[in-house]
Amino acid sequence: MRIAPLAVVAAVVICCTCFAAPVVAQTTRPAAGGGTSSATTRPAGKSAEEMLNQLLRPTGEAKPAPAAATVETGGVDATSGTAAVAPGAPVVTVMREGTDIVNRVGRLTRGTDGQQWEFTFESDGRTMLDPPLIILPNLNLMKMETTNSGMSRDVRFRITGEVTEYRGRNYILLRKVMVVTEAEKQF
Repeated sequence: MRIAPLAVVAAVVICCTCFAAPVVAQTTRPAAGGGTSSATTRPAGKSAEEMLNQLLRPTGEAKPAPAAATVETGGVDATSGTAAVAPGAPVVTVMREGTDIVNRVGRLTRGTDGQQWEFTFESDGRTMLDPPLIILPNLNLMKMETTNSGMSRDVRFRITGEVTEYRGRNYILLRKVMVVTEAEKQF
């Protein structure tokens, strides 16, 4: 004989509710000692709004947070003015950190220390208003080095990147590098 699954479920539910022990709510009793307990879960006489206001109210004198070290930005470029190689070079300000350089043409040159690569803007030869940017190492710099070493002529690049600032000098993180072709040089 087959029993319907619904009937089995109904029988189980009825058995559980009929034979289960009745649930009794627990109550708390005061501690032994005869007196009333001073510990309660809710302070007497204060509403929820009063408690919230008390918690949000400043207590005493707050200690001021330590001031972060201030960094002076936008100063004079460390390689301009009297520190420049060319005589009578103008004093040039450092570009602000986060400035984007978009599609600027120039050349890959060695820094004065011979260790770092710099990007010298093409306009720098005439007006001396754009100091060279030290190139932060990445794959785009590696492409520029490879291209520069494989050519016998002076290679010009069109770059896009983000300027950073450190100790009076500007650095650039290259995002895009393209070789300027002979056809583009005419324009």
